[in-house]
Amino acid sequence: MNLDTLQARCLAFLGSLGPVDSAHDISHIKRVIKNTRYLTDFERAEIKITLPAACLHDCVNVPKDSPKRSESSRLAAERAAHFLNRIDYPGELIPAVAHAIEAHSFSAKIPCRTIEARVVQDADRLDALGAIGIARCMLVGGKLGRPLFDPDDPFCDHRDPDDGEFTLDHFYTKLLKLPATMQTESGRREAQRRADIMRRFLDDLRSEVL
Repeated sequence: MNLDTLQARCLAFLGSLGPVDSAHDISHIKRVIKNTRYLTDFERAEIKITLPAACLHDCVNVPKDSPKRSESSRLAAERAAHFLNRIDYPGELIPAVAHAIEAHSFSAKIPCRTIEARVVQDADRLDALGAIGIARCMLVGGKLGRPLFDPDDPFCDHRDPDDGEFTLDHFYTKLLKLPATMQTESGRREAQRRADIMRRFLDDLRSEVL
């Protein structure tokens, strides 16, 4: 099975699963695939592992505010392995694909044991940064019904950030910390560039609301 056919079959499988939230839709998957291909080339990882992992990393998506959120990547890895077995993907590759899916999650805190897992984790986290990361953060905050920011201290200057209460706080609890968590050198460089975009956005927003 060539890589284009594999990608098409994975995306068709995702489409059969029904709707997901707009921050984790097929557009997100395609961006993670693009990031994955880029990082795979730079890091000399095995594309036959990274590509299916990128395609299927969100095939189970537990809502952000669910107490079972940390189980999402494990459940996705199990579903992905079942699907890949069903389409006769090489069995010797499936455990590594499943590990890359399971380890990609921020909340699961599973250490990456392979370069392929590191690539997929970085590729997914890059999509939480930059201009697209700003847009996705706002989408999720709106879906959860959270106010944009604390009117008394929008930028957490004098309080601890709480992204369970305010959307903008998520920049401080997680997003701006992501570059330090990147697992590959090429991912780290791109993460820093995208984080700078977010910092400029926060500076511009500060000038408008304060």
